[in-house]
Amino acid sequence: MHANRRRLSLSLFISHLILHFCESIQVQNFPRRTMSTARKPVLSLETINPAVLDVQYAVRGELALKADKYMHELDTPGGGKNLPFDKVVTANIGNPQQKGLNQRPITFWRQIISLLEYPELMEEHLEVAKKIYPDDVIKRAQGLRKEIGSVGAYTPSKGVLAIRQRVAKFLEERDGYPSDPELIFLTAGASAGVAQILDLCLKEGEGCMIPIPQYPLYTATLAHIGAKPVPYYLQEDAQWSMNLKSLKESVEKAKAEGIKLKCLAVINPGNPTGGCLSREAMQDVVQLCYDEGMVLLADEVYQRNIFDPEHRPFISFKEVVKSMPKEIADSVELVSFHSISKGVSGECGRRGGYFELCNIDPDVVEQIYKMASVTLCPPVTGQIGVDLLVNPPKKGDASYDQWLAETTLTHDNLASRSKFMCEQFNKLEGVSCQPADGAMYLFPQLTMPEKAIAKAKELGKPADVMYTLDLLDATGICAVAGSGFGQEPGTYHMRVTALCPGVEEYVAKIEKFHNDFMAQYK
Repeated sequence: MHANRRRLSLSLFISHLILHFCESIQVQNFPRRTMSTARKPVLSLETINPAVLDVQYAVRGELALKADKYMHELDTPGGGKNLPFDKVVTANIGNPQQKGLNQRPITFWRQIISLLEYPELMEEHLEVAKKIYPDDVIKRAQGLRKEIGSVGAYTPSKGVLAIRQRVAKFLEERDGYPSDPELIFLTAGASAGVAQILDLCLKEGEGCMIPIPQYPLYTATLAHIGAKPVPYYLQEDAQWSMNLKSLKESVEKAKAEGIKLKCLAVINPGNPTGGCLSREAMQDVVQLCYDEGMVLLADEVYQRNIFDPEHRPFISFKEVVKSMPKEIADSVELVSFHSISKGVSGECGRRGGYFELCNIDPDVVEQIYKMASVTLCPPVTGQIGVDLLVNPPKKGDASYDQWLAETTLTHDNLASRSKFMCEQFNKLEGVSCQPADGAMYLFPQLTMPEKAIAKAKELGKPADVMYTLDLLDATGICAVAGSGFGQEPGTYHMRVTALCPGVEEYVAKIEKFHNDFMAQYK
């Protein structure tokens, strides 16, 4: 027994001795890796795609990040005690259903989508469903269920054919010209469609004409693909209309700089301006695209947001193209975009939209389809949203009266808020605001005191960025500086949405801040 214990102790001693010897050899001849010799990260600002660094997106930039920080602080128990406001108003982006803006969803939409998310309710428990949903809702949901199947399954890459057929019918009724569902692509919102088409159209270094001011999706996408934005300036004193002379000057400047122009983008009604183009201005654009050999990209996502359609109706670019002389109507290449995020639906988070191709070479259409196939399909509930956008309840349907009341209220609220805000802005010292024909925004010009411009220069920021940051700090209102959209050199603006409820209180806070700002820098 004792001998066994001695042998065990001797074995342990020898084992420890060998282990110690091995560790000493390792320390002497094979030093362990330390942090100072660890490999560098593969990804850094020096190694990622440099085009990403050139992308700027003002509506979700510095201001929005700061607003998010304030919202988080206010949502934290006991937080926000040192802030001079008790809520953040996100007026920086057209997102009607977000917290704080609370635009009411259309009941008809939510009822149909809820049945498609839980189809057993209308299949195995139909009698229960009939107590909850109107007959036309159940009938529409059953039809979509038959066409689509499960909303959790992939669809064709262009989108569900039956939905594209109804989009084609909508376009034919709107424009008075035939539409081919095979030339309609459903997309994850209009933004995805715009990015897809710009990527397809433009090689590195080629140019796309864009309005100034513009929605920063365009400059961001062009920067990412290495293409050149070629600005043309909208005429602020003419309610943000287009000017053929300005367009031609931009063309000649691009040619002088050796830029091959490939596309011309138009946002109508305008973002951030709210301006709506006349037929004459649109004809000038189409003629220029014909003369200069450019593809026309028509961003028409605000077509339902027209405040006074009798005075300034929405006219689609397809209608204008097709109504022009045959050599133009049959040759000007047009891609037009629409979305469920705007209008009176405001279903931004569903990511639904479409684009229609007109006069595009069939071989190119095949390439567009190929690239659409890479992402498999657009979100299915977004596709359903497109169907509900282009085919709402008809007069006589059980849901029609409620749908009409809800959509009319949303439309009228937006129009009245826009008018009120514009009037109040124009009463302020150093502020000039063009009335909006439509969309969801106003883009007032700010005449900055020289002291404010000098202070902003010290901070390394444009004066309107300083202004909007100070506005956020003082009031909790998150607007966007005009420099994020582009503006005439030497001018300053900000974009604010007309979506905010309690508009009198909202504008009163801006007024007080503005008066204090002007007094501070006089």
